[in-house]
Amino acid sequence: MATRVLVTGGTGYVGRALVPELLRRGHEVRVLARPASLARVPAGAEGIAGDALSADDIAGALRPGDTLVQLVGTPHPSPGKAAEFVAVDLASVRAAAQAAGRVGAGHVVYVSVAQPSRVMREYQEVRRQGEALVAASGRPATILRPWYVLGPGHRWPYALLPLYALLRLIPSTRDGARRLGLVTLRQMVAALSDAVDRPATVGVRIVEVPAIRAAGRR
Repeated sequence: MATRVLVTGGTGYVGRALVPELLRRGHEVRVLARPASLARVPAGAEGIAGDALSADDIAGALRPGDTLVQLVGTPHPSPGKAAEFVAVDLASVRAAAQAAGRVGAGHVVYVSVAQPSRVMREYQEVRRQGEALVAASGRPATILRPWYVLGPGHRWPYALLPLYALLRLIPSTRDGARRLGLVTLRQMVAALSDAVDRPATVGVRIVEVPAIRAAGRR
């Protein structure tokens, strides 16, 4: 069934791969982007000028019953970007949650992060708060929890794959290796598209790394 979808962050790393797939699946897609980024909106989607950190701008582009996909975040997260996590990641999900509740979005899709971990604690905390904001919006939601999304420009963790394979063989580290495992951009796009195709109808649905990987195999 075709769905009206508004994507924030649709001109970014994941968004530029996701939007064409949503269009291919027959959805009507709008992308909220700054005026300077409208030229980067994938062909076939409607670009709407606005600020993804503004609840008013998101609400102005969102219609009752729409699916809102919230992808805005700090590029290439690292421990040194804690201030950006608050100013961008947290501010954008707060605006999205407020707009979704105000307009009456049919479904909210939010990309969080796998938890818990001993590293990137500031990032995890901001995403944990983001999850709470999405849940508090009162709208049905799907929250995806990848750890790192491999793809163009994001390939350095491929060197860690042998270590992940070893950790999965050790009982004491197996769960963590699976929960904090790497996913590919193709798997992430498939999982996000599946979330739009089959929206949560009540409460919050959590999609962890193993389920993200499984979506890419279907």
